[in-house]
Amino acid sequence: MKVIIAFSLILSNLLYSQIKVPDDYKKIPDILDTVDYLYPFIVPNKDYAYWRILSNDSDYEKAVIYESQAPEFMTINEPVPEKGFFQKCIGNNCFSYILACKNERSVYFSNEQQLRDFIGTVDNLPEAILLAKTYGYSVDTSNRFTGAYKIEDLHISMFLMQSKGCPAVKESFSVKINRKTGKLEAKTNGIYAKDENCSSM
Repeated sequence: MKVIIAFSLILSNLLYSQIKVPDDYKKIPDILDTVDYLYPFIVPNKDYAYWRILSNDSDYEKAVIYESQAPEFMTINEPVPEKGFFQKCIGNNCFSYILACKNERSVYFSNEQQLRDFIGTVDNLPEAILLAKTYGYSVDTSNRFTGAYKIEDLHISMFLMQSKGCPAVKESFSVKINRKTGKLEAKTNGIYAKDENCSSM
């Protein structure tokens, strides 16, 4: 068993040294590894009088994650959709969705593709991270090869990660997002961590 652990550590260290992050990439700020902190940076693709991000929490006060500046006279009370984006579980407080108001009518955005449509052109780093998350990528700021970025006129490029399965496997990816179309391209940099204890990953 000790031999296997030692071999795994050596293999991990080899992978660390092989994943090279170019010098012109900056570290993604730690706060941006939390999805709820990304929503305030969304610049919607179309004009909405008002929009809010909610979870399907049964307590309405707790359900509101973020809301844009709303006209004082406007209130939107709509039923919670059955499904949303970033589904974590089944039941209460398990997913998020957007409720927006356009031309005095309410509009739902309740899956990953609809969230991408709501974002539209990628205006900033938080939008890029959010869009990447709709494809299963996330930020791990403890490593440069899972938490670095570069912003250019046409693209936002990032080093992100995916964690899958149990035993949990973490893999580094180079992700490139077209700022105008939102199209995402990804290339694996290899698996850099495995753990039998799924909850610790």
